[in-house]
Amino acid sequence: MITSIQNNKVKEWKKLHKRKYRNQEQAFLVEGFHLVEEVIKSDFLVKELIVREGVEIQSDADIPTTEVSGQVFDAIAETETPQGIAAVVEQRSFDYEPGRWTLIVDAVQDPGNLGTMIRTADAAGFDHVILGKGTVDPYNDKVIRATQGSLFHIPIFQGDIQDYVGKLQEKGTHVWASTLSDASPYKNLNVPEKVALIVGNEGQGIDDSVAALADERVYIPIYGQAESLNVAIASAVLMYHLRS
Repeated sequence: MITSIQNNKVKEWKKLHKRKYRNQEQAFLVEGFHLVEEVIKSDFLVKELIVREGVEIQSDADIPTTEVSGQVFDAIAETETPQGIAAVVEQRSFDYEPGRWTLIVDAVQDPGNLGTMIRTADAAGFDHVILGKGTVDPYNDKVIRATQGSLFHIPIFQGDIQDYVGKLQEKGTHVWASTLSDASPYKNLNVPEKVALIVGNEGQGIDDSVAALADERVYIPIYGQAESLNVAIASAVLMYHLRS
């Protein structure tokens, strides 16, 4: 059992709190019984389980397990009330092939918003989520928790949105951009057979260069006095509309 927070393994685990180190190691931390169970059931490779002393786990998976003291677990945990189980998981890459329904995210920076959007895309049966530059890391702890395990169910891609849009349009995918500028109410448009939905930054919206790539610009009417909808809520409305 590891009892010192100065232990080299503990230092390595704590480094996974930072995006730079996650990218360098191509690994990330998952915390809590539900999320650990979800990642074990998925096709992601779980490299190691970290279990606080006194916590019992039941798993048929043959995964290396390290027991640690309460002090050590508290040092690596990012939740306020740790459940005493975490996993070191290898990041997964996918071969990209345009699907029928795609969510494209341009520079969304709030982890809760991104996690909710990934979870909703999973629930709505979307094929992929594409994250453009400036978007929060999908392996951020708060993003992972907000996905409630959907991160392990739907392929996530990161890169230049223009490149992905070009590949989608070559395959006959219609691209919608959620924006207020020169846009039509979303219910006024026919739903294409194959569609990619672009949503943008919480404050600035979609970058003009990205919005210019779209085949249609759409907006959700506001009937009350609210200035706008939260990006995760707006994404949910549009994704379910596209699937209806």
